[in-house]
Amino acid sequence: MEPAVHLDGITKRFPGVVANDDVDLVVERGSVHALLGENGAGKTTLMNVLYGLYEPTEGDVYVNGDGLEAADDDTTGRYVDAPRRFDSPADAIDAGVGMIHQHFMLVDPMTVTENITLGNEPRKWGGLAVDGDRARSEVVDLCDRYGFDVDPDATLADVSVGVQQRVEILKALYRGADVLILDEPTAVLTPQEVEDLFSVFEELTAQGKTIIFITHKLGEAMHAADDITVLRDGENVGTVAADDVTRKQLAELMVGREVLGTVEKPPVERGEPVLSVDRLSAEDERGVEAVSEVSLSVHEGEVFGIAGVDGNGQAELVEAITGLREPTTGSVAFEREDVTEWSRQRRIDEGMAYIPEDRHERGLVMAFDLTENGLLGSQHSRPFAESGRIEWGHARTHAQDIIDEYDVRPPNRDTKAASLSGGNQQKFIVGREFERDPALVVATHPTRGVDIGSTEFIHDRLLELRSAGKAVLLVSSKLEEVQGLSDRLAVMHDGEIMDVVDPETVTEEEIGLLMAGEQLPEESSATSLRTDSETEVADGETTDDTGVAAGGEKR
Repeated sequence: MEPAVHLDGITKRFPGVVANDDVDLVVERGSVHALLGENGAGKTTLMNVLYGLYEPTEGDVYVNGDGLEAADDDTTGRYVDAPRRFDSPADAIDAGVGMIHQHFMLVDPMTVTENITLGNEPRKWGGLAVDGDRARSEVVDLCDRYGFDVDPDATLADVSVGVQQRVEILKALYRGADVLILDEPTAVLTPQEVEDLFSVFEELTAQGKTIIFITHKLGEAMHAADDITVLRDGENVGTVAADDVTRKQLAELMVGREVLGTVEKPPVERGEPVLSVDRLSAEDERGVEAVSEVSLSVHEGEVFGIAGVDGNGQAELVEAITGLREPTTGSVAFEREDVTEWSRQRRIDEGMAYIPEDRHERGLVMAFDLTENGLLGSQHSRPFAESGRIEWGHARTHAQDIIDEYDVRPPNRDTKAASLSGGNQQKFIVGREFERDPALVVATHPTRGVDIGSTEFIHDRLLELRSAGKAVLLVSSKLEEVQGLSDRLAVMHDGEIMDVVDPETVTEEEIGLLMAGEQLPEESSATSLRTDSETEVADGETTDDTGVAAGGEKR
């Protein structure tokens, strides 16, 4: 084995937190190595040490084989070469280490070529000007060498997220990277783009490059990696060959206990409707109709799921239900009262909780600490506010309770939201919304970016709400999740609900047909579970079982 990277006894401490605890990591040259672990396990921190963003509190960094072989007469295993000291990412880049972060560091108005060469542009006229022709030629040569299908003249804002990620990889390669670190690289990609990325991994390693990718997704690690190192609570708990380990074994390494991986739904008697949507239509930001006369109801003790390819009106529907978007027609009733004209704040106060699709835009204020973020939506309401003043003592206790109950890491209520990993940000939002004691939870992609242990925990809490007689509207792009948790499952296509089916009898193929806008054949095994009111509306009637008619008028 010829190692490309060796991290020896890396410890990284922050005030009150040990992020990495005496971690050893050896990565073989020309391999794909997955760094797997729960949110907050220390994966990104460890790679930030390798990339020079953090200086280790203890331990040594070796790259390109430095210090990995003991002297012939030395049986102690002491290193011959001196370790590397990276005071900045520039030092790491000079040593051949590049990192592609979760949030890309690119300039939208610039071209692909300009982004790749930015800061390292070839010069002409004695260094007085950028040699644009040479820069383009070098980028074309780089794309050809690694088999990247990227238009060097395209403006970055006009290309897909998958292409933007390739631009980031090319930018690192342009600077001479031999070791590429990718932090949660599939988080923003479609399934097809994920497969394309893994093909890129194969092309790069075939040419001697080394890939380290951070993930919390077991399937991706097993599919794309040669070796997998698992971190738990900042410690290395094992390195295994991807071909020699099972999902169950990896899950247990990650969380330190057996993970069932299945959803057990206890029987619950469905009660009265809590949410009723009648012939609701809404437009997107461009003024184009995104939701077209949707009718649905969610009852006490029920998880009502919505499946569909992203971008088919789910986001606009949820925003209209929660008061973030004004519908063009139709009505929303909550606990049998027309709330179509209610503000978002009033809906929160009356018991409508909301886990947003975009945690940065809708869920958190990134510059606020967790105490302040725990108040969002309740800052004017009891028990957090009295006589116009915030009760900070109660707010701090509330934030700490969420942190403890939902295992948010680091467990410090004074931590800024921006400093948390995406998964821990999500866990805090979920905890805040569940702790409102809501009558209805509107949960959109509640486990996006969350590890397997936390996903299981969130699923259990959703089902606890269901057992307590609460109503849950669940939107998820994870078919296994929405099918496993739902009592009834609606499938959306092009702004319309194609059907409401029994998630236990419908097949993935049948859901796929509905997602594509096709009606199910008569011989289908799927059972339609539309309520009478939903069926009436679908067939042309205008009322639902709340007594609210189309347009929001009472009968």
